[in-house]
Amino acid sequence: MYLTRFRVNTARRGARKLLGSPQAMHAAIRAAFARPEDYDRDGTRSLWRLDNPALATVHLYLVSPGRPDLTHLVEQAGWPTTETWETRDYDPLLDKLREQQRWAFRLTANPSHSGRKNADAKETQRFGYLREHEQADWLVNRAAKHGFTIAAQQDGQPNLRLHKRQTQTFNRGMGTVTLVTASYDGVLTVTDVTEFRRALTAGIGHGKAYGCGLLTVAPAT
Repeated sequence: MYLTRFRVNTARRGARKLLGSPQAMHAAIRAAFARPEDYDRDGTRSLWRLDNPALATVHLYLVSPGRPDLTHLVEQAGWPTTETWETRDYDPLLDKLREQQRWAFRLTANPSHSGRKNADAKETQRFGYLREHEQADWLVNRAAKHGFTIAAQQDGQPNLRLHKRQTQTFNRGMGTVTLVTASYDGVLTVTDVTEFRRALTAGIGHGKAYGCGLLTVAPAT
């Protein structure tokens, strides 16, 4: 597995197109892999996320089974005269995971549930949670199945902060997609190494093709 960080040049027209369309970004990331198995392999898949560490600064994070070639993305949305992306081997971090470790984490996800639009509907649909407490509960309640728990703060509340809560609408083929997303920052404790490693490499929740599901961790301070 590999972890890549790409700095987006937000002043470029191509960058604005990609940032405005998860479908366009998905296509650009898919084009970074000449071999299908480098994009999707053995229960793992490529996951991506957009972060804003500072005003007018956008980083694209990408976890993938194979090493990506983002030359085309540099030409479209980067700085051709400088080093725009960095790729590192992700396996050393995956190999050192242990139960009861505490990690600071970030996740952008699609907090949602399946249901029927009305009593007469025959097929189920996916609906996004819109309220902040519902979005927080969505992650807290499913953490155990992904091999971790959300650490508690001194007041007993989950060590969790939500931001970039939004509803995106974009075109996909002949149709329109509406996607509810939320970004989570917090501290977690690993409870099951196998499931936690799977969460890091296969993602959490739905909307993975469109910038959701990528969980990244850093040492908790």
